[in-house]
Amino acid sequence: MTLKWIGLDLIALNTIRITPTLLIHTGKLFPLVIALSLPTTAMAIVPGKVLFDATKAQMAGNADWVLDADVHNIGTSSSGAMVAGSGTDSNPQRAATPATSGVTSSTAETYWTGAMSSWGVALVKRGFVVESLPIGGHITFGDSTNPQDLANYGIFITVEPNIKFTSPEKTAIIQFVAAGGGFFMIADHSGSDRNNDGFDSLVILNDLVNNNSIASNVFGITFNSVSVSLTSSFVDASATDPVIHGAAGTVAQMQYSSGTTLSITGANSHGAIFRTTSHASNDVMMAYATYGSGKIVACGDSSPFDDGTGDSADTLYNGWSGAVNGDHAEAAINGCLWLNPSPQCPADLSHNGSVGGEDLSLLLLHWGACVGCESDISGNGSVGGEDLSLLLLGWGPC
Repeated sequence: MTLKWIGLDLIALNTIRITPTLLIHTGKLFPLVIALSLPTTAMAIVPGKVLFDATKAQMAGNADWVLDADVHNIGTSSSGAMVAGSGTDSNPQRAATPATSGVTSSTAETYWTGAMSSWGVALVKRGFVVESLPIGGHITFGDSTNPQDLANYGIFITVEPNIKFTSPEKTAIIQFVAAGGGFFMIADHSGSDRNNDGFDSLVILNDLVNNNSIASNVFGITFNSVSVSLTSSFVDASATDPVIHGAAGTVAQMQYSSGTTLSITGANSHGAIFRTTSHASNDVMMAYATYGSGKIVACGDSSPFDDGTGDSADTLYNGWSGAVNGDHAEAAINGCLWLNPSPQCPADLSHNGSVGGEDLSLLLLHWGACVGCESDISGNGSVGGEDLSLLLLGWGPC
């Protein structure tokens, strides 16, 4: 089948020929003859895709820090591992159901079943793709045999992990961030060891950032061993703070319901919300940092991100929208918007690391008025000649 449109021949969608009479936005004719096959380059970090970690007992005990679970059959072994078929805790699957394609601007968070469902639905409404890394999944970076390798995502989120990351997993997470990925890490108060393996989430996250093969205190953010409950309005006054000021709104407060504070010590780490008016660097409630080409957001309490629904056997609390006028939701979404990597090639619409025939076919499919769509490379609210010329200028590996 051959599709002809505005001087372009797409032959079987795997060979692209641009005729010598190609009209672009300047109104001029350019002699162009290009014959290429679809690219087969390796997958790069993918902006707009978010992976929620569920491999570290995030559903143990009275917790349910997952997007969605169709089955509730997880129990905790004597070693703290999650075991399918031995309990009633959530067993999240990779893709939430119903499908994300059904999410609209009016979709309720109860569309999915998990205490992180509000966060997931809110991200989808902003154009993100969300997935869970289920029990048995592997945290890797650069492993082409792993379909959920971190290179296939732009943001990795772990909420209150209760099993230690292995040395290879720690290296993978740090390398993912250094390469441009975003990492959102959330701990809880001291003593919150939900699977009784001797390690609570703040110990596990401190182990990640301090005991790895790359550097101690690698992100310039560590978690203190405390448990505090309070509502704070001591936010960073900087107008450029990405957590406080973002497209989701301006954050004015945060409520901790037994959480731990953070210490920021790196030159590239910053406090966004503080426990006291002094804005002490060792008394932070939410922080952000940069590392290599990537970014990190950290918080010391899971309660602000809990939407109060999920596993019916757990006692959950609506901190997402039920406290401080929805500021917790704003902080979470602002954080993700900032963490989301910028595409290295805006014209790489297929996110395969190269601009070529596949991207051209996607651009043509969206030709015309298309406000906010990815094919509108120029950002003028329509896919047309200007976008086509930008795609051609970026042709090739990127």
